[in-house]
Amino acid sequence: MSLINTEVKPFKATAYLNGEFVDVTEADLQGKWSIFFFYPADFTFVCPTELGDLADNYAEFKKLGVEIYSVSTDTHFTHKAWHDSSETIGKLQYPMIADPTLQISRNFEVLIEEAGLAERGTFVVDPDGKIQIVEINAGNIGRNAEELLRKVKAAQYVRANPNEVCPAKWKEGEETLAPSLDLVGKI
Repeated sequence: MSLINTEVKPFKATAYLNGEFVDVTEADLQGKWSIFFFYPADFTFVCPTELGDLADNYAEFKKLGVEIYSVSTDTHFTHKAWHDSSETIGKLQYPMIADPTLQISRNFEVLIEEAGLAERGTFVVDPDGKIQIVEINAGNIGRNAEELLRKVKAAQYVRANPNEVCPAKWKEGEETLAPSLDLVGKI
């Protein structure tokens, strides 16, 4: 079963954010766009490159009204230790959610049960708390924040323009399509 258009299930977690431990729940998602960015573990190899890439593009996400939540099954204490010891992770200004109970990873169906780790899952959640984009990568394949930005812009565009769709490689400002019988077989 796909998670597309399903509501984020209730959760309560502790996150590390800007030198503090903060509580995060599904209620924090209401009324804004959110990204849940699951990764296997702190102090690893591909993960810091992805989180650093998000950090480098965070201002662009914020301009779009998007909050990023990185999530791993590590504790909030481990997130703090990694943040304090890594120059790359030290750049993060978005919440690093701890999921040591594995509840959030299970809710988003990215938990690798036998390892107690999360897959590389990306979920874009709309202001109603519904999942609009799902992407799962193999553990050895990193993601691209600029491509994620493009997808968020497309999701926001079609939400604001429900009679239009964004074609492949669509970028902000480019033409969209208005689905109709006239287009069938003509593209």
